[in-house]
Amino acid sequence: MGNRIRFTTLIFILFGAYIYLILNLYNLQIKKGSFYSAKAETANTYQLAGFLEPHRGVINFTDKAGALIPAITNKTYSTIFAVPGEIGDFEETTNYLSDFLDIPEAKIKSLIGTKNTKSLYRPILKRATDSDIEKIKKANLNGIYVDEEEYRYYPFKTSAAHLLGFTGPSSKDDKRIGRYGLEKFFETKLAGVPGRVSSGKTFNAKQGEDLSLTIDKNIQAKSEEILKNLYTKFKATGGSIIVSSPKTGSILAMASIPNFDPNEFSKSAIDTYLNPVTQAVYEPGSIFKVLTMAIGFDTNKITEATTYNDTGEIILSGKTIKNWDLKAHGKVNIRQIIEGSINTGTAYVGSLIGREDYYKYLVKFGFTGKTNIQLPDEVIGSISNVKKPFEINLGTAAFGQGISVTPIALLKAVSALANKGIMMQPNLLKSQKPVSLGRIVSEDAAKRITSIMISSVDKAEVAKLSNFKIAGKTGTGQVPDFKKGGYSKDVIDTYVGFGPASNPAFLILIKLDKPAGAALAGQTVVPAFRDLAEFIINYYNLPPDNL
Repeated sequence: MGNRIRFTTLIFILFGAYIYLILNLYNLQIKKGSFYSAKAETANTYQLAGFLEPHRGVINFTDKAGALIPAITNKTYSTIFAVPGEIGDFEETTNYLSDFLDIPEAKIKSLIGTKNTKSLYRPILKRATDSDIEKIKKANLNGIYVDEEEYRYYPFKTSAAHLLGFTGPSSKDDKRIGRYGLEKFFETKLAGVPGRVSSGKTFNAKQGEDLSLTIDKNIQAKSEEILKNLYTKFKATGGSIIVSSPKTGSILAMASIPNFDPNEFSKSAIDTYLNPVTQAVYEPGSIFKVLTMAIGFDTNKITEATTYNDTGEIILSGKTIKNWDLKAHGKVNIRQIIEGSINTGTAYVGSLIGREDYYKYLVKFGFTGKTNIQLPDEVIGSISNVKKPFEINLGTAAFGQGISVTPIALLKAVSALANKGIMMQPNLLKSQKPVSLGRIVSEDAAKRITSIMISSVDKAEVAKLSNFKIAGKTGTGQVPDFKKGGYSKDVIDTYVGFGPASNPAFLILIKLDKPAGAALAGQTVVPAFRDLAEFIINYYNLPPDNL
């Protein structure tokens, strides 16, 4: 008897399950048939998320242990859309939608189109709230559906925004593509390949590729903290920090300010999207002096014993060049010229090198081309003044005026000095092996200028660290006045330094635009460099110099 009851119960359960299955199949095939048909028929055009659209690849920061930290990921949002051909009463539907979603009826009509609109997917509200969805479901309007769509999400908000970029609608359709930064440069890799439906067959999408960056999340965060404090304290108009490994070319941090939140990029001005590191040029000022001296050593036009009698000014092409401190320093050698950042002495070295050789070396340092870092729309500065047959042009170029560079190009050039004369390709991808761009100056020339940069730091003391030797140079570049001609009272402060000098693990460039009161680099970017250098030394637990 018991067995019969159990058997009968089992039959009822199986019959119930069968009925449930049938109802669900009916719901899918009949009741929602038009919906899924719409999705299938429009897949090639609109690539609805979760159907045939590939998942966009994520982008990760890393840390010293190699851990992956998502910098760009994907988030799913609900989208309310219409299939115009399925809508019965357009007036009633648009009226309901306007009330439910608090969107003007005229806008609703423009979004949906008309009964004759052939499109099977007309988005009405993207990133709809739970409340919006609940209202739509309760209304049960013909031709109005809710679907899940994938959007990019930037968990660290403004962090590395210029580097990462963002996605936006394509000019061809509603599909979102990379518009700035890494999102744009790696669009093909990140986007993947959409699937399609053809002749009743479904071809699966190829998912987007994930990317891991050389950017260290912790060094990036510290760089941004220091830059923000610097920007605020000196009421600057902008600034940037780049940290790299001179031995590999790996970029460990890239920060700029003012910045923006890629999650809400439309709230920021368009010019804010441009990356100042790769898309803005400026006159670097005295940092160029170390490149000039390195060229002088490499061409054997100078030695450390070379001297110059500084009277405080020098006349070139009928124009007077003066020292930044307006002082005459008397008889000085090459080391003293750098330690005192003497303009006249550097211009003299430039004349010894000669215009043709100087220009050739600037080409070798990469200033006539792009750095080819993996970022879109990189611009190139100008050193064309050097080619002009005027003494003044060579003289001012020797100390970084009358020419223009990007911060990344300047960092790349100085990296060759830090790496014993060999320049490495700047790189943002963890998977890419270091690429050597060849020898720029001899190892001896690089060692000589490094030694001078160390003594310059030690003498000034502002960037000096106990137990560690730092090689660095300031630059306080004047800002051209394009309306009146000549230069304005504004300056741009830059500091480039690397350490430990005997075995460089990091190279830092800090740039601050137009600090209030035209504060000198020694007051602004140099202390900031010291703070960041100390952080990196402690972060990596670097051993002291063996110098």
